This record gives sequence, structure tokens and C-alpha cells, in this order.
Amino acid sequence: MTETGETLDPLTIAERWAGEGRDVAVATVVETWGSAPRPVGSHLVIDGEGNFHGSVSGGCVEGAVVSEATDIIADGKPRMLEFGVADETAWEVGLSCGGRIRVYVERLG
Repeated sequence: MTETGETLDPLTIAERWAGEGRDVAVATVVETWGSAPRPVGSHLVIDGEGNFHGSVSGGCVEGAVVSEATDIIADGKPRMLEFGVADETAWEVGLSCGGRIRVYVERLG
């Protein structure tokens, strides 16, 4: 939120950060199955220092996306990430709500 109470779009933040000379990656929800906390088209932007704005899921998934994004900023290679419930990992980095999501992460610029 800004001082005026408006919520800034993550892509607006990405543009601002890039304009400030920061290295930036954008994560986008590209597909969902079953119950997913965020819809297709949701964004999370991450800078090279690990700062982020927006949301692609929440909880552990967000942390995993931020971690992958810092690697993507470093090597410039985009990645498709998939998260969901697996019996042995349901409460680790997954979606305990029973859904699955695919998130595309790419470096800007």
C-alpha cells in the first residue's frame, strides 16, 4: 500500500525497481489445478537482494519462488516451477489445500 492507501500492482513495482537500476525477476502464475490460493496471472516481483512484492501463492511456496528468482537473476535463465501436494511433502513446499500451480519466473532486461 502507498501512503494514500492504494495498492500498487507488482508490475508497476518491477518497472520502478528496474528504473532504479535493480536486477529484477518476475514470477507469474501461468496455470492452476484444483484449489489454488492465487489465480492465473498473479505476479510476484523479486529484486537481486531478495526484496519482493506481490504474491503467487503464499507461505513456503513464496519463499521457494523468491529463492529460485535470485538464481534466475544471477544466471538469466527463466524457469517453470510447479508446486503441489505430494504425500511426503504436503506440509513442506507445497499446497496443503490440495491444488497445484505452475509459476514462470524470468529476469527482466
